Amino acid sequence: GAGMIEHATVPELQTALDEGTATVIDVREHFEYSAGHVPGAIHLPMHTIPVRTDEIPTTGDVYVICESGARSWQVAAFLQQRGIRVINVHGGMGGWRMAGFPIEHPAVTA
Repeated sequence: GAGMIEHATVPELQTALDEGTATVIDVREHFEYSAGHVPGAIHLPMHTIPVRTDEIPTTGDVYVICESGARSWQVAAFLQQRGIRVINVHGGMGGWRMAGFPIEHPAVTA
């Protein structure tokens, strides 16, 4: 049977980022990611995860985030079945924005 998915709150993620121990995977769609994401987040849209699993780090703490926490939970469950330990961010980007944490926007290229 599958083990429990690990969860972290938005403040816990911010603390981990401050400590430099966290990698963030943003599994939302491109338009969502472009509208603002956790600084330094790696963008792997949910539908691409099955073919891009090898891009997910297997060392350190890897946090998966979406808008609310639903898609990231599904991704976390999928990856856990493949032996990759990730942490689902409860509350997602909605919670991140509400908490007032920093948001990065992609650089606009000419």
